[in-house]
Amino acid sequence: MNQKNLLNVDWSLIPAPIDDGAADHLVGTTIPAISLRATDDTLVTLSDLPGRTIVFAYPRTGEPGKVSLVEDWDLIPGARGCTPQTCSFRDLFGELKAAGAAHVFGLSTQSNAYQTEMASRLHLPFPVLCDEKLALTQALRLPTMEIAGLTLIKRLALIIDDARISHAFYPVFPPDRNAADVLAWLKDNRVASP
Repeated sequence: MNQKNLLNVDWSLIPAPIDDGAADHLVGTTIPAISLRATDDTLVTLSDLPGRTIVFAYPRTGEPGKVSLVEDWDLIPGARGCTPQTCSFRDLFGELKAAGAAHVFGLSTQSNAYQTEMASRLHLPFPVLCDEKLALTQALRLPTMEIAGLTLIKRLALIIDDARISHAFYPVFPPDRNAADVLAWLKDNRVASP
């Protein structure tokens, strides 16, 4: 089974990921001082950012008209849905900011060149961070999966307040609802303005 459209996905045909406990350690963790290249060609050090930051991570966005990384991509729990997840954060970006997010970032282990093309094609109002060398992924012990010889981050979203993880959304399913779930959490857990 391969649903070819990157955005219109029948989630009832996609296996949902299970909570394997791989993100249980994240809440309360301090973000390490690691700089990552962003699609706006800046270096971003999440630990230096004041206020509330949203980071949503995903395994790998697809390219229209290109074949999947592996033939059974849609059958791997948690693999399918990176583009719908990213677009949901794009579509709710203004509301996320209004609800207290000072910064919003995507995060993937794909190359910065690949992510820059995707960010431009999808008209993203926020940068995507490249962790191609797995520096942040390994330092935080983010949940990962091995596919076709690549280490990919399992889908999750983090709320970071002044360099400390306050909340983790994991597992995330369906991916296109992730931004709405994050927005609801932000509205229920507002931080005081300085």
